[in-house]
Amino acid sequence: MRLGYGTNGFANHRLPEALQVIAELGYQGVALTLDHNHLDPFGPDLKQRTAEVGRLLTRHQLAVVIETGARYVLDPYRKHEPTLLHTDGAEWRMLLLERAIDIAAELGAEAVSFWSGVLPPDVSPELGWERLVASCQQLAAYAADRGVVLGVEPEPGMLLDDLAGFFKLHDEVDPLRLTLDIGHLVCNEPTPPGECIRAGAPYLVNVQIDDMRRGAHEHLEFGTGEVDFAQVFKALREAEYDGLVAVELPRHSHAAPTVARESLAFLRDHT
Repeated sequence: MRLGYGTNGFANHRLPEALQVIAELGYQGVALTLDHNHLDPFGPDLKQRTAEVGRLLTRHQLAVVIETGARYVLDPYRKHEPTLLHTDGAEWRMLLLERAIDIAAELGAEAVSFWSGVLPPDVSPELGWERLVASCQQLAAYAADRGVVLGVEPEPGMLLDDLAGFFKLHDEVDPLRLTLDIGHLVCNEPTPPGECIRAGAPYLVNVQIDDMRRGAHEHLEFGTGEVDFAQVFKALREAEYDGLVAVELPRHSHAAPTVARESLAFLRDHT
């Protein structure tokens, strides 16, 4: 189990500088969100830029997971859209995820993390689920051909929003593994975080960590929400989880170095 930091919390930094700060503070890994300012998956010379990121990761001795939740990387007007569930535009989400898999293969990333998306108003839950399963089957095959692990993340407010949804999807797409955001477990799961971690442990490949309160999907700095971190790390140790545990504070870029430093001190005190 190693501590990392998400680049979505360094949105005001150039990626090379963000990686430098994260490494110099003492983190062992990075959750790299593909975005306009951080390895744009739709920009020119992607292979060359990916290779340069690989050199930076090696220089700073940082492990990496690839995150795909950039807000406006596909549509400048609609946050997180289109998704795999949309009637129009789902092919763009598929292209983004396939490029994320290619980048992960090039960088030797430990996982690619993604989510289902919010159910569009013109799509029934049944049709949305059919689309999600079909897309995930296609992505799983694409990832397997490239030796990449996929971790689907239950996200509050989305079609797949909890662990029960993950288990249902896993029954239909077995190669899929699990990304857990610790704050989400407090936000909307019916059982305590420790029990959720133990239930998901056989499938767990990626952990995002933040504080949060029950019923409010707001990523908070550590110690300002309701997460019992002693319980969380006890469960992760018991599960023998050895992947990245990356800080997920996407709204704190305005003070990224300070927040990252304080977050690391907090997590070290609680592990």
